[in-house]
Amino acid sequence: MATTGLGDRQRRILARLVAEYIEQGEPVSSAWLAEHSALGLSSATVRNILAHLEDQGFLRQPHTSAGRVPTDSGYRLYVDWLLGTRRRPRTLPALAARLRHAATVTDRLQGVSQELSRASHQIGFALAPADPTVRLRHIDFVRLEEKRVLVVLVATGGQITHKVIDTDTPCDDVVLTQAANYVNAEFTGLTLHEARTAIVARMRQERMLYDALVARALQLAQAGLKEAMPQETLHVEGTSFLLDELLGESVSPEHTLETLRALLPMIEEKHRLVDLLTRSIESNGLTILIGSEHSSPDLHPFSLVATTFNDGQRTGTIGVIGPTRMRYEKAISVVDSVSQTLSDPLGR
Repeated sequence: MATTGLGDRQRRILARLVAEYIEQGEPVSSAWLAEHSALGLSSATVRNILAHLEDQGFLRQPHTSAGRVPTDSGYRLYVDWLLGTRRRPRTLPALAARLRHAATVTDRLQGVSQELSRASHQIGFALAPADPTVRLRHIDFVRLEEKRVLVVLVATGGQITHKVIDTDTPCDDVVLTQAANYVNAEFTGLTLHEARTAIVARMRQERMLYDALVARALQLAQAGLKEAMPQETLHVEGTSFLLDELLGESVSPEHTLETLRALLPMIEEKHRLVDLLTRSIESNGLTILIGSEHSSPDLHPFSLVATTFNDGQRTGTIGVIGPTRMRYEKAISVVDSVSQTLSDPLGR
């Protein structure tokens, strides 16, 4: 909605109403605003201002006799005002110290999502793109049954993947050990993409396939690498906070359940959430999407506050997801500070 025609008093009344609704979760009346807005306005004047804001699409009235609540456009105007008064983000030394003790990138990102969730009381997430520099360290083939083999692949960064393969012929332990030794001697140290490409190329060399041991080794290694190829890494924490927030809103239980049904499957099937986040966050810096601003209808009940970071090795995205009645000022501050801490050379 365009903000043309909104004067300073109207903006201040709107900001006060939004802030109060965020804190209390109840429609805000003109009488309350007249008493608490510090503008010295009568209830009648405030009612006229609220009616104008409602006509402009910034507020709505759930019931005829009730006060008003913000629409997505009202939240947007409030958030834009917050961004106009936004302070420079600060690093968090205690967080930096905790993250330095993370043994792997996975542990680091999990710690970040936990910190975001705990500080904002929303769902916190940390998303890192696929790392093309991950390299093969070791591969093992373990016989489970006559024609079933467990492929265990260890890569740099502490990445370990397991894949059970059904084979055409029985495998004994000696053959599997020899096959693993062959793969480790030939491909250890290559990136996972390089290793997979090299294995596929070698499998196409028909003369090599006359060697049954080599053929078996390449087939098992290819299957294991397919499972281990670098992918986006997403860590999500704080689903319980979302439930608490939704239960605290003055909405029907049916609406709460509908909202949870929209988000919880996406958290469980992380690839769906990764896809939505990737499409939503298209630029560096801070991104805030409120309700219907999301391209996906699945996210319309929610707001997203996210930003990018670069820790010297990769660029990723961190943020929080919560209901549109989110404490935006707190969320923006927390996301900014954690991103600054991750990007600060002294915090690594």
